[in-house]
Amino acid sequence: MNRCVAALITLAAVGLGAVGCATSVPVSVSSPSPSASPSPSAYATPPPTPTVAPYLLGSLGALGPLATPGPAGTPGPEDMPIPNGPELAQSGVLQPGGVADGILCEKNEKFLFHVHARLAIFINGEARQVPMGIGIAPPWKVDHKPDGNVFVSNGACFSWLHTHTPDGMIHIESPVQRTFTLGDFFDVWGQPLDVDRIGPYRGRVTAFFNGQHYLGDPRDIPIGYHVQIQLDLGNPVVAPADVPFRGGL
Repeated sequence: MNRCVAALITLAAVGLGAVGCATSVPVSVSSPSPSASPSPSAYATPPPTPTVAPYLLGSLGALGPLATPGPAGTPGPEDMPIPNGPELAQSGVLQPGGVADGILCEKNEKFLFHVHARLAIFINGEARQVPMGIGIAPPWKVDHKPDGNVFVSNGACFSWLHTHTPDGMIHIESPVQRTFTLGDFFDVWGQPLDVDRIGPYRGRVTAFFNGQHYLGDPRDIPIGYHVQIQLDLGNPVVAPADVPFRGGL
């Protein structure tokens, strides 16, 4: 699986130098195994979903007519539909140590809490995938499922924010109690995010937080337990969808 990586990941927390562009992500391939199953939430009682100030949320009606989302896509290994579209941008290449924003990439998944959020991205009305392996350093162990789906089950280290499949599910597995933001996730990814940019694409960004129009800087959107985030760049703007989390995630 050759993947040209354009992003530079800054290893600040442990004083390591920057890693340049790599031409491929080493992977090892394995057959399906029980260990490839997504980890359930670490909570018996789910933590509260993050909230934002009311003044940062606007009416969907103020946006005018919204496009209807296309087909949801085939469910992946996490029982979340994988968007019918190409990747927004390839995942960055990490090394153990500091990644960004005080977030570490550690050898094992270590967490005081383990929750999941969902990110959907549309460019000019067309769905884009959030790639697998964001926040997981190579070499990857990739499990191939009988239905053709893949799941990155292991790597040299795991960032506190990472993805296992291209379904938009963000795993938040942190050994410290803090509120993470969408900007933190994009920094781990190695892609820019701003009011007029999503990864390599430039234009007006419309953001949604749990089905409501988010009026602030998309970098500041909190990610946490079952938060649903959608980013649209350009037109048409797609109506936000509420996709259920299944399988104990």
